[in-house]
Amino acid sequence: MDVSGHSRNARGPRARTRTRTRTGILLSAAAALAAAAIPVCAPHPTATAAPAPDPVVVDCFSKPQIRPEEYLLACGDGNNRLVDLTWNTWGPHTATATGTDLVNDCRPYCAAGRFRPYPVTVTLSHPQPWPDHPGTQRFSTIRLLYTDTAPSPVPKDVTYKLVYEPPPTPTP
Repeated sequence: MDVSGHSRNARGPRARTRTRTRTGILLSAAAALAAAAIPVCAPHPTATAAPAPDPVVVDCFSKPQIRPEEYLLACGDGNNRLVDLTWNTWGPHTATATGTDLVNDCRPYCAAGRFRPYPVTVTLSHPQPWPDHPGTQRFSTIRLLYTDTAPSPVPKDVTYKLVYEPPPTPTP
């Protein structure tokens, strides 16, 4: 007998049903709390390689440039340079800009010549691996499309190679 004077086994079917219902609810609540407390094991995302950085354009001093405001085309004498470049795109395959090509007219000779402005659209393309710079691509061609007149005798649409490989080192 319990303190109330009733035998535990004397409970009726209704009391047993309530007890089982309470026990079921308590067990369900405990399971829900346990499930909330245990972190779900999510599958690890597949490791993906970071995207390769966009190519660079290499200047006359072998320095990588991205979206330069100016770019020297005539490294030897400085008589041709792109200025006021505004880049519309710079991506993994091409880069495009508008700007001005300042060209020395070399009249009567280059030291006494005047720099003349020519509006131009610039396109860099054909990225290639840059030797001795792992993971870096460099644009290898530049296209100049003069939107008005072109400096004589240059055609209005001209493409130049930007990649100059040094001569091989002689072996003894």
